[in-house]
Amino acid sequence: MIVFRDPAQVPADFGPSAVAIGKFDGVHAGHREVISRLQADAATTGARAVAVTFDRNPLALLRPDLCPDNVVSVERKLELLGELGLDATLVLAFDEALASLSAEAFVEQILVGALQVTAVLVGEDFRFGHRGAGTPDLLRELGPRYGFTVDVVEDVYIEGSDRRVSSSWVRELLAAGDVRAAAQVLGRSVDVRGEVVHGLKRGRELGFPTANLSERVDAFVPADGVYAGWLVDHDTGIRHPAAVSVGTNPTFDDVLVRQVEAHVIDEDSLDLYEHDVSVEFVERLRGMVAFNGIEELMTQMAADVVAARTLLLGSSET
Repeated sequence: MIVFRDPAQVPADFGPSAVAIGKFDGVHAGHREVISRLQADAATTGARAVAVTFDRNPLALLRPDLCPDNVVSVERKLELLGELGLDATLVLAFDEALASLSAEAFVEQILVGALQVTAVLVGEDFRFGHRGAGTPDLLRELGPRYGFTVDVVEDVYIEGSDRRVSSSWVRELLAAGDVRAAAQVLGRSVDVRGEVVHGLKRGRELGFPTANLSERVDAFVPADGVYAGWLVDHDTGIRHPAAVSVGTNPTFDDVLVRQVEAHVIDEDSLDLYEHDVSVEFVERLRGMVAFNGIEELMTQMAADVVAARTLLLGSSET
């Protein structure tokens, strides 16, 4: 997938394009439906399938007090969009200039001028242009003048729920530690990616060595607690079953920031330092609690490993 960071980077002969516009935060099941429809529309006309998104949530500039945490980083968003088979994504810098651009100028300069758009796909609640004046109805009005059609994709629902899929819902589920439900809403696994760094090595001392991820990860970290999951080592391509801890280790009360650390099940001698890894969360086993001493903690850690092994591998045997 080609990534453009500015409309000026789009070659003059790049189009025609079918374009989907949105924040695409998390690239959840609703976004995936939009992209699927986009690709179908592009295939019927021979156009390129292009996503147009932003380098930040517009609220970060317009109302920072109301701006939620991102579900994924911009780079992770681009990676996920690329996995869906798009031809290109245009990432717009949401700055004062873009925020003050009128809705019609947005269409004329970016969609028509840069991308030579023939079809535009948006969600029902999509807004664009200065003060959010751009709506699906405005796009329909402008379409005949500029030569593009408009496809408004209806809200997506997962089976058994009457709540529409949204990034807000994903955040709520992750904040509650419900990674299984979050994966359903996302339409993919819940994961975070980062570099393995040196920690206090307390897990090794207790007989449960862990791979500690750096503070800088690429996605919203689920609620504190212990999870069954997988550690994917991108340096080796190996996927390891793991018991995963998120939190500040309240038993010892000497960890200042939340950590994601993964104990690879039945592997005590792996050297993962400085490896690029992802931790996939499958199921929350319990919340994070402070134990009355090391022995109680070690007993619980052993039980967590057994529970994770059973859930992931179907066996409690070592």
